[in-house]
Amino acid sequence: MVIMRAFLALVAGFAAITVLGLLNHSVLGRYARDWTAQEGRPGPGSAFVQIGSAFLISAAGGYVTAWIARGNPLVHVLALGLVVLALSALSALRAKGKQPVWFQLALLAIAPLGILAGGLIRLRVLGIL
Repeated sequence: MVIMRAFLALVAGFAAITVLGLLNHSVLGRYARDWTAQEGRPGPGSAFVQIGSAFLISAAGGYVTAWIARGNPLVHVLALGLVVLALSALSALRAKGKQPVWFQLALLAIAPLGILAGGLIRLRVLGIL
């Protein structure tokens, strides 16, 4: 049962990131179409919103993972961070040349940091930190 709970925590955190990311992309696509362009150099406002929303969305996923996990939630949060880092690296390789390298690296680094921040916030709420 412990393994199932750990798996559920990771899946729930990843699902939260996926659903919130899709909602974010949908809202930006509807109200700020220029900011969701897949190719080219992002403007300063677009880069700020995309990187900031990636951090907040990742933090929500880390929080959900730590909320569902029992025992040592930080281990589950770090596992989710590694999974998202690997998937983000694959995505950055696929998008090679379509966006500036600095933007791809920022998005690659911000997701695991957001997940860790969300997990730490949950630990703070629990009184562990």
